[in-house]
Amino acid sequence: MSALANRPFSKMNGIGNEIVVVDLRDSPAAVTAADARAVASGVHYDQLMLLQPPRLAGTEAFIRIYNSDGSEAGACGNGMRCVVRQLFERTGKAAATFETSAGLLNCWQGPAPGLYTVDMGAPKFNWQDIPLAEEFRDTRTIELQIGPIDAPVLHTPSAVSMGNPHAIFWVDDVNAWDLARFGPLLENHPIFPERANITLAHIVDREHITIRTWERGAGLTRACGSAACAAAVAAARLRRTGRHVTVTLPGGDLGIEWRERDDHVLMTGTATFEYEGRFDPALFASVA
Repeated sequence: MSALANRPFSKMNGIGNEIVVVDLRDSPAAVTAADARAVASGVHYDQLMLLQPPRLAGTEAFIRIYNSDGSEAGACGNGMRCVVRQLFERTGKAAATFETSAGLLNCWQGPAPGLYTVDMGAPKFNWQDIPLAEEFRDTRTIELQIGPIDAPVLHTPSAVSMGNPHAIFWVDDVNAWDLARFGPLLENHPIFPERANITLAHIVDREHITIRTWERGAGLTRACGSAACAAAVAAARLRRTGRHVTVTLPGGDLGIEWRERDDHVLMTGTATFEYEGRFDPALFASVA
């Protein structure tokens, strides 16, 4: 039987990014991609955040992150805010460190009640680190387009890794494009050997960006925290904004700071509790 059968969970969201949080720190039992897909058949989510026993001293947990299609993600800023809200409310703590496959994440209470800040670490720009399938010496823009070669529909995105690969297409209106149509094609483009999150971004002014994202492994989403970070960093690299911006997503706003002293990206926003439940064992009946 799945390690998730009969397990309690919390359904939360980070500005519309649907999150399920499960605390497995009392159990070393493995959770599989099939388990994650089974959860999605009964509880809608974009990301499943699994807290497993800590592997490093000084950390609260090792967190595995699953997308709803069963693939794993290295980072999910919106999900981390949900995790820390739950932890802080249950323990009274105001700061914590977690380990993920993308590295250590430091989190703390934000500048106002109801806000939480996640240090998403330093972005990566080298084509091999994003990763891309071929060399680009300057990933501020890469050669990629959709549509006729003489009249491309979308073209010349910025590429960056925030623990997961991102491509950011700069447009005048993020709502003018059928992202549900183009997103799957671009996510699975051969240039992205590990697939990619696809974002449409519009520079409102030097302190404000608007985005919409097709999330790798989850599809069209109301919010993607790592995409907000990636867009903010990419805009600053192009000198179109400063290093501290508000990013507006369909689900709400995030404050993003690309900190100059260490290049770490700090993301600040809300986390909303929806309900608690317990996984029905019947969900996992077909899981081998």
